[in-house]
Amino acid sequence: MSYKCAVCGKQAVTGNKVSHSKRHTRTRWLPNLQSIKIVLNGRTKKAKVCTSCIRSGKITKPAPRTAPQKAAA
Repeated sequence: MSYKCAVCGKQAVTGNKVSHSKRHTRTRWLPNLQSIKIVLNGRTKKAKVCTSCIRSGKITKPAPRTAPQKAAA
């Protein structure tokens, strides 16, 4: 699985870091991806999603599972 958001497609960007003396060093800037469970096409799936998609509500989290109730004796 690539380093890419499953919702918006945000991925790593490459470029140069430029120091004060103008030396160029290649670098990568990575998105803030979190591995969470999301509902996709009616099924619960674990996916890497960026934090901006989580905050903006572009994803739906699955409903929490409840424990079975014990019978009263």
